[in-house]
Amino acid sequence: MYTEPNLTQTMTVNRSLHLLSEGFKQEFAEFVYADERMAELLHQLASEFVTENIPVVDEDLQVNLGFMLMETLDIKAR
Repeated sequence: MYTEPNLTQTMTVNRSLHLLSEGFKQEFAEFVYADERMAELLHQLASEFVTENIPVVDEDLQVNLGFMLMETLDIKAR
């Protein structure tokens, strides 16, 4: 039979989850940074951003600008 957790139990669980998050945040940031899908996603988003916001007509320049914007980003745990 399921019973609702009391406030103390809920607070304990939330604190435990927070501690786990704090303990693994750097490892997660490294995991995300190393995943090729993240590079692909950032490239796609940078291309969309340049296309929508920066009036560069030359396609090669758009790609170069997108890569430059990507290079300005750091993924780090805070």
